[in-house]
Amino acid sequence: MPSALRKAFDSVLVPLLRRPRRLQVAALCLREPGPAQEVLLVTSRDTGRWVLPKGWPIDGKDAPGSALQEAWEEAGVREANMNTSPVGSYGYDKRLDTGLEIPVEVKVYEAHVTQLEDTFPEADERTRKWVRLEQAAEMVNEPELQALLRDF
Repeated sequence: MPSALRKAFDSVLVPLLRRPRRLQVAALCLREPGPAQEVLLVTSRDTGRWVLPKGWPIDGKDAPGSALQEAWEEAGVREANMNTSPVGSYGYDKRLDTGLEIPVEVKVYEAHVTQLEDTFPEADERTRKWVRLEQAAEMVNEPELQALLRDF
């Protein structure tokens, strides 16, 4: 690569590609403590892949509160005992409506579900499923999330 082109690549394109990650929050919704513990997965609206309920932080709510709100809207989790510290994080590239992909870091908060509703805001747009942690790790696409689920 010619020197001028390399310099332009290094000074302009590389910094654009290394943008800081945007933050999302997710709820690791759990039931049945012990060896039979299960996690609640939902399908994404765009691709139908299996994911944790997650979304952007909500004004007026802390991170665990935002994660619980997403769990309600996406999976019907009405009440849960939330851990106030994240149990881990993972990264992925989110495709926006414009087609642009942006890097996202997702902070994951443990949520022990105490009330689950069958009617919830996105019930017609998503499928939800309780699965064992090891099965969940096989169902999700993001390598860092797979590792988090396996190590939990």
